[in-house]
Amino acid sequence: MFLTLYSLLAIILFLAFSAYKAAEYAKMPMHGRLDLYPIPKEGGRLEYGGSYYEELEWWRKPRHVSHGAEIIDMLKEMLFIKKLFDNQRPLWWLSYAFHLGIYCLMGWTVLLTVLAVAGLNGVAVMGAGAGIILVLKILLGIAGVAGFLLALIGSATLLIRRMADGSLRRYTTPQEYFNLLLIFVVLCTGIYAWSLAPSFDRPLRVMEQALSLQPLVLSGAGVLHVVLLGIMFFYIPLSKMSHYVGKYFSFHKVLWDNSPNTPGSAIGKEVEKAAGYRPHTSWSAPHIKGNGATPGKTN
Repeated sequence: MFLTLYSLLAIILFLAFSAYKAAEYAKMPMHGRLDLYPIPKEGGRLEYGGSYYEELEWWRKPRHVSHGAEIIDMLKEMLFIKKLFDNQRPLWWLSYAFHLGIYCLMGWTVLLTVLAVAGLNGVAVMGAGAGIILVLKILLGIAGVAGFLLALIGSATLLIRRMADGSLRRYTTPQEYFNLLLIFVVLCTGIYAWSLAPSFDRPLRVMEQALSLQPLVLSGAGVLHVVLLGIMFFYIPLSKMSHYVGKYFSFHKVLWDNSPNTPGSAIGKEVEKAAGYRPHTSWSAPHIKGNGATPGKTN
């Protein structure tokens, strides 16, 4: 029963820590806007990097924002890591294999949940299955095999690339090595634990046990995998791997935010508030005084 509660707690805390980090980002002082064009929200002007500032007396005219173009651009980045593809093609192959594997494993988890819920409601889901269950189990097998292999290959090659490439090694911190190694080990234990089961019936049975709050029946390798997976879920939102949260703010609030700063506008009020902000840490630079900082001295 401990492993059941541990697994559910890991998922709950993963979601809670991620939401907390998003809330903390949202409360941060106003960013230093970049206004780097092209910006997707400009719609038709996106192709040539234009802006509503081109309009004569733009401040007197209604502003048209293309949220659809924003969503499309974000999906390109989220699903295909477009900027890495455009700027670092050799690294993109490794990174995309890793991320595509993660997406497949997310789909695998969703399919496991759907089938487990069906099984708990009396539907025969074990074995070959038939009809829609057969289709779902085929998709489950494809997503599981592709996800584990792609993520494993991606994490291993990214780790090797960071160690072998001098330019990357110079900027890689010990934490980044640890992150990739942790994911690699979790994937290895998962492959070993689940590969012994035909048609992924074993993880499906475990999902049924977890959803019905029954004790998890696992092999030694399965126990190790669940424990390490839980540790990873606890850890990800607290580490640099939580960039899935920060990416929204990086794009929408830094790269793409070109809302006009006009008298009485929401942006104007934010600028006023940001102008009075003082850092909460100590700085030695004479033009920035944090709490307790003394100009010319390092605290």
